[in-house]
Amino acid sequence: MTKFQKAIRREPQTTPPIWFMRQAGRYHKHYQAIRAKHEFIEMCKNPDLAAEVTMGPIDDFDYDVAILFSDLLFPLEALGLGLRYEPGPKLDVAVSPENIGRLRPVREALADLAFQGEALRKIRQRLPQDKSLIGFVGGPWTLFTYAISPMDQNRPEFFSANAIASKRDMEFFAQFSEVLLELLVSNIQLQIDGGAEVVMIFDPAAGVLSADLFKKFVAPDLAKISARFSKRVAYYSKETNLNHLSPHILNDSNWAGVGVDHRMNVPDVLRLTKSGFVQGNFDQALLFAEPDVLKKRLIEYLAPYRDMDPSQRAGWVCGLGHGVLPQTPEANVKLFIETVRTLFR
Repeated sequence: MTKFQKAIRREPQTTPPIWFMRQAGRYHKHYQAIRAKHEFIEMCKNPDLAAEVTMGPIDDFDYDVAILFSDLLFPLEALGLGLRYEPGPKLDVAVSPENIGRLRPVREALADLAFQGEALRKIRQRLPQDKSLIGFVGGPWTLFTYAISPMDQNRPEFFSANAIASKRDMEFFAQFSEVLLELLVSNIQLQIDGGAEVVMIFDPAAGVLSADLFKKFVAPDLAKISARFSKRVAYYSKETNLNHLSPHILNDSNWAGVGVDHRMNVPDVLRLTKSGFVQGNFDQALLFAEPDVLKKRLIEYLAPYRDMDPSQRAGWVCGLGHGVLPQTPEANVKLFIETVRTLFR
């Protein structure tokens, strides 16, 4: 059994498993070398390339978990909204009440996501047996915020504009999510069939919602997914808090786990949750500090965990509050991992 699998089962272990969101990304020379020869979309959709990019961080940094290299917007492309990278993602068509009936049927759309299952199978063949493999999909609310606007994500006003647009007609979200949820369920099953032990639902935009709106619009869909895939799906949302997560995610024992950003206290979440692992949550921006400063900050961050008995921190997956940022020094990533494993050896 891998360290990550033990975390899902809340089994005490001296050294926590470590993995980062975006651990296969632009900060990594291995990624940069492949990106210099291939377009981003080719790296995702060519299973051999996707497997190679996924394995790079495992080989170079020895993370405990491999994460499928892909993009959360591919289900929207499969539904017929188009997708380009210039270099950030941009949809060709915005979904609306007028055109929602023209979206592609789920069976047709799912066929366009088959490359993810093939990539997972190739990764599993290469992955050491002591490492875990996870997939991911976008959360319904986050995908909705992208789907209603074809605006280029690289534009600085993208997220503020979409936060406004997505709340302007929230009843349309309920209509859109009926279509989207069927495809996401099929996409999750496709990834599990490909070898993913857990599929993360990345829902970073959900943090723009109040706890009440999260409860009304987002939580019901999430509950349907967790019930369908007991202990095989996990949830991450940026800038949400216990008022969002505690009544729904943390009290739902079907979840394999939850990720939290650096604004939350992981020991508190560990005490409250009925689900599996709790992943997080060192501030990713601190990885830009000078090595001696980074090590000091990291030791301070880890101090509460070191004071806990392994049974009290059972389920903790050590990671960042969000993904690895571009241009993060590779040496600091290695320092992070080495420091954690030395302190908890």
